[in-house]
Amino acid sequence: MRKAWHWLALFLGILALSWGGPLIRLTSAPALTVAAWRLIFSATVFLPLGLRGWHGKGVRYAVLAGFFLAAHFAFWIQSLRLTSVASSVVLVNTNPLFVGVFSWLFGECLGRAFWLGVLLSLAGTVLIGYGDLVVAHTALLGDLLALLGAVAASGYLLLGRRARQGMATFPYVSLTYSVAALCLLAIAVALRTPLPPKTDWQWLLLIALIPQVIGHTTVNWALRRFPAAAVAVAILSEPVGAGLWAFFLFGEGIQPLQGVGMALVLLGIFWSLRSVRL
Repeated sequence: MRKAWHWLALFLGILALSWGGPLIRLTSAPALTVAAWRLIFSATVFLPLGLRGWHGKGVRYAVLAGFFLAAHFAFWIQSLRLTSVASSVVLVNTNPLFVGVFSWLFGECLGRAFWLGVLLSLAGTVLIGYGDLVVAHTALLGDLLALLGAVAASGYLLLGRRARQGMATFPYVSLTYSVAALCLLAIAVALRTPLPPKTDWQWLLLIALIPQVIGHTTVNWALRRFPAAAVAVAILSEPVGAGLWAFFLFGEGIQPLQGVGMALVLLGIFWSLRSVRL
């Protein structure tokens, strides 16, 4: 039985994650630049805390997770430049579908009740993002990039689950964030991506602190206490928060259809988490 504070910590972590899309929207630097500095700042926070723990069987999985994390941010942040915050965050959080398939390949059994909850949540995400899918070619490209970000996030979650079996939280996140930061920095340098403008630095620091240091680290902590599929479904509540922040910050209204979609997402999360062995 999980303790109440485990659930509270997971909830607060998802709440912090929901600020990612809106804060990134406030930046003007290229997506690779934003992604790289997000991970550079985050890795810097955890390196002194976790560097000595880089040993054991979890290291190789942590390194691989770092590559997937880099791909996730590269795809997803670029999608935020091309489509709405709500659609981007919704589509990038379709990863339970991919997590479920990959978990099944790794031998993890998931019952019918879990899949019913996933289907309800995915139906909700489709309703939230439906209005944006037919807006423009750029929006459609943004949607595709968000889906690729979801695939990468699924690999990141599953590899993180395995790495956490042999590594504590701080060593794991310090190594994974460092690998992702180096990958993104190398690509940004190779493509001669410009540095962020002065107006972006405050937002980059907040992006690193809130959705990454607090949000992603809490999710990584939860991977040692919850099944990867359960964490992935819980993350589906992120679009609800992101949609609300986008409304208050940018005036991106929530249509009745999107409201129904959000309700389905929450219902699916509740239903799926009930079916997981706690």
